[in-house]
Amino acid sequence: MVNETVLPRYSICTLLTDKALYQQMLESFVQAGFASDITEYLYIDNSITNAADAYSGINEFLRMAKGRYIIICHQDIVLVNHNLAQLENCIAELNKLDPQWALLGNAGGKSLGGLSLRLTDPHGDNNTGGFPVKVQSLDENFILVRKDANLGTSRDLDGFHLYGFDLCFMAAMRGYSAYVVDFHIHHLSPGKISQDFINSRSRIIGKYQQLFSGRFFRTTCTSFYLSGNAMLNSILNHPRIINWLEEVYQRFGW
Repeated sequence: MVNETVLPRYSICTLLTDKALYQQMLESFVQAGFASDITEYLYIDNSITNAADAYSGINEFLRMAKGRYIIICHQDIVLVNHNLAQLENCIAELNKLDPQWALLGNAGGKSLGGLSLRLTDPHGDNNTGGFPVKVQSLDENFILVRKDANLGTSRDLDGFHLYGFDLCFMAAMRGYSAYVVDFHIHHLSPGKISQDFINSRSRIIGKYQQLFSGRFFRTTCTSFYLSGNAMLNSILNHPRIINWLEEVYQRFGW
């Protein structure tokens, strides 16, 4: 049996490209209460060459991290507004509100045109209020993952963008939720829409449109149709319709 009392509570995981920025980030975490007796600090050194992209790197972090809570964060964040106690309050609040939560962060998307924000960056002080807020995606500057949710990013995606969306989608597929909480930090970078970002967006769309395309499935016990269209699902899963379609398929070999 594993003795949880000797394991760190938090694992702070970062893809490192600038050692000075990383040191500044690390010191801010320590000053905010993330001491070595409850925290392990892990990084992948990409400062000379890309040892790992975000998707493969995060999967490595999630595999090797020992903390109950795994924080995936950028090297260019600084904890100056909130500390460990505030994050612990946010976790306790989510445990009561939704025991099936798996991810939390400080910025994310709720729906088309809807954002939830609790951070300071070069765009200004962002506080949309009313936290916690359930979201569809989380910004990658700061994402906390529950170790026991056993999540991972897609093996067939790569790059350094939109892995926050991918993690949230993977969590939703497993019945978990993601939230933006009242944990205010300073993100030093404004972010930018680069060609790499556009390429990552295209790969995400390609992957998930394939998953959402309408298809019939067969198990040893039943057949059913799945798509993103509720009306088609209702029609094509009617017992008479699907039985007729099975007969047609068996007869003509479609």
